[in-house]
Amino acid sequence: MVEVIARIKIKGKNYETLVNVDKALQLKKEESINIDEVIVVERIFYDSKKGLQASSSDLEEAFGTSDIREVAKKIIKEGEILVPKEYRDKERENKKKQIVDFLAKYSVDPRTDTPHTAERISSALAEAGVNIDNRPVEQQISKIIEKVKEVLPIKIKTKKLKLRIPSEHSGRVYGLLTDYKESENWLSNGDLECVVNIPLGLQEDFYDKLNSVTHGSVISQEIKEEEEK
Repeated sequence: MVEVIARIKIKGKNYETLVNVDKALQLKKEESINIDEVIVVERIFYDSKKGLQASSSDLEEAFGTSDIREVAKKIIKEGEILVPKEYRDKERENKKKQIVDFLAKYSVDPRTDTPHTAERISSALAEAGVNIDNRPVEQQISKIIEKVKEVLPIKIKTKKLKLRIPSEHSGRVYGLLTDYKESENWLSNGDLECVVNIPLGLQEDFYDKLNSVTHGSVISQEIKEEEEK
């Protein structure tokens, strides 16, 4: 376990708590996790290195509660987690490996319709100066592909779908569509019709998230290449 500081500044005062970095980052991403798995000690500090513990009255004024777990949760979600450089480097390498594995499995050379090797993809990422961050693959793969195309002919195998989303779910599902949406049409009854282009390796995850939000009420239709011609 890597123990780090999570902190926030409110009304000119610093508030800190000690956390498990992996669990804290999960919580910050809104993943379901028990706060007891996140905090290392059940205390809130002004300065954790000096051991200066925050008073209950200050916690009440700053956070509206003196409950340590609730305060810690707010600090983690709304404040800053001091992630060590070596941890960030390791996370970046892990994410790069995910990207390389994904591209090696689901991308091809459009000239020959054959896959690239992982080694060639890794070299192309470096040659193109691709910036890989710690976001999920689906949130950055499009920009990565565009950058890699500057040095390597590459395309992702995709499936194009036409979706009709009922009005009661359209607002909540809209953000999920952003990375894949090619066109949209809002109907008079508030339903959303849109065309999305999903990389093959991300389809299962996309459907899972879509059905979770809409309770399976989306109508989907695959668009074949010949239908577009």
